[in-house]
Amino acid sequence: MPETATKTRTRKPRLDRICADALELAREAAEESGDGVGEYLSAEAEAERVVTHNFECTLPGYRGWRWAVVLTRAPRARVATVAESALLPGPEALLSPPWVPWADRLEAGEVGVGEVLPTEVEDDRLMPAYQYSEDDGVEDIAYELGLGRERVLNRLGRAEAAQRWYDGDRGPRAPISESAPASARCGTCGFFLPLAGSMRAAFGACANVYSSEDARVVSADHGCGAHSQISEFVDTTPQGVDQSETIYDDEGSEVL
Repeated sequence: MPETATKTRTRKPRLDRICADALELAREAAEESGDGVGEYLSAEAEAERVVTHNFECTLPGYRGWRWAVVLTRAPRARVATVAESALLPGPEALLSPPWVPWADRLEAGEVGVGEVLPTEVEDDRLMPAYQYSEDDGVEDIAYELGLGRERVLNRLGRAEAAQRWYDGDRGPRAPISESAPASARCGTCGFFLPLAGSMRAAFGACANVYSSEDARVVSADHGCGAHSQISEFVDTTPQGVDQSETIYDDEGSEVL
C-alpha cells in the first residue's frame, strides 16, 4: 500500500474574552511590578484561557520595552487571575549586544605592559612536553639537556603562528618588503638568523641594528633596504642613489 504523509497543523489559540477584558486587573499587576507603566498596547493569546497584556514602558533607557502581564482562568471560571508579570523587550527594543566571551574578544597583541593572560589547560595549540613534539629542534634540545618545558607547541600551534606571522607586517606583503628590491630577501641576508626546528626554513630573526626589523621575526621572503648585499641589487654609488638634502640642527645654537 502506498504511504500517505500526514501534516500536523498547529492551530492558533483563541483569544479568551474574559482574560482579554480584564484590562484593569492587568494594569494593576503591572503597576505593582514596577514604575513606568504607559499606554496599553495589545492582548495576545498564549494558550487556551491564557492571555498576555502588553503596556508601554516609559522608564528612561528602556525604549521599546513593555510591561507584560499574563492572565489566566480556570475552566468555567468567570474571573481572570494574574499568572505573572515582567518587563520584556519589544520588537524595536534597545538591547545590549550579544555577550561574547573574553577569550573570543581578544585580538593579536592585546596583552600590554603589566597585564597577564592565563592559558587554558586544554589549549589546542599546546601539548605536554613528554609527548613527541614533531619538532626536531625541540627534541634535540630536550635530549641534550635531559629536561624540557611542561608544554610545547604542537603542529596546530606552529601552523597558526606561521600563518599569522606570514600574513602580518613581517611577511612578504608588508609595505617595507614590497618597496625593497625584489631580490633583497631576508633569507639571503647575512643578518638573518634562522629559527630552530620546523620554523627554520621559513622564519628567522633580523640582527641588523640599522634595520627597522632588528630583533624581530621575519619571513625568509621578507625584505628591506638594509640587506647585507644590497649593493648587488641596486646602484648604491652617489650617482645611483638620490641624496637627501643636508639638514642642520641649530636648535641648540645661539646667534651672536
